[in-house]
Amino acid sequence: MPFDAGASTGAAPSPPDAAGHRGRLRARLLSGGIDALADHELVEYLLMTAIPRRDVKPLAKSLLARFGGLAGLFNADARTLARHPGMGESSAAALVIVAQAARRLARARVMDQPVLGSWDALIDYLTIDMAHLTVERVRVLHLDTRNRLIADEAMGDGSIDEAAIHPREVIRRALDLGAGALILVHNHPSGTPEPSKADIDMTRRIAEAGRLLNVMVHDHVIIGRGGHVSLRARGLI
Repeated sequence: MPFDAGASTGAAPSPPDAAGHRGRLRARLLSGGIDALADHELVEYLLMTAIPRRDVKPLAKSLLARFGGLAGLFNADARTLARHPGMGESSAAALVIVAQAARRLARARVMDQPVLGSWDALIDYLTIDMAHLTVERVRVLHLDTRNRLIADEAMGDGSIDEAAIHPREVIRRALDLGAGALILVHNHPSGTPEPSKADIDMTRRIAEAGRLLNVMVHDHVIIGRGGHVSLRARGLI
């Protein structure tokens, strides 16, 4: 059963100067810039809110080691976090809320404005949301006639082939939403965003289906931990 504090496998009791240590972390956080705290100190400070009377520095370091750094940690599954020794639902929630806040902030930067004119913000949003997924996920960004985002829908998990996505279904959904254009997106859990032949072939089939019904396929973006690839920029659409 997950727990947050007080178990023998959890965080160690706070040292005598715990209040002073936390006060110094808080002061550095509030007065410094982006690098005021080390990665483990950021995690430590977050965990303090859920485990207020324990020394959580060892726990913070063990989480970073297990998940490979901040990005992996903040994109980890909540249930996996809660089962980590010394963690629990409350402490997992303290970390998950950061990832959710980051996603909403990134999404806010691409809402209510032409997506093609805020491309960097769009890539940031997609990277935050998808780069560290452990499964391949296909999604479609539906745009209105002014290229503003009107719907962001997952088409399913799995490779981009007819088992996961069908060109006619993609275009039919766009028409149902009144979309004039769309952007295909999927991730490569392997980390490299290089498109496969199947990625290219399916994109071209969807683009052709769209042309017949006046739905423009602006791009297909592939996201990976190592960056992203635009098939439009590669001249593959």
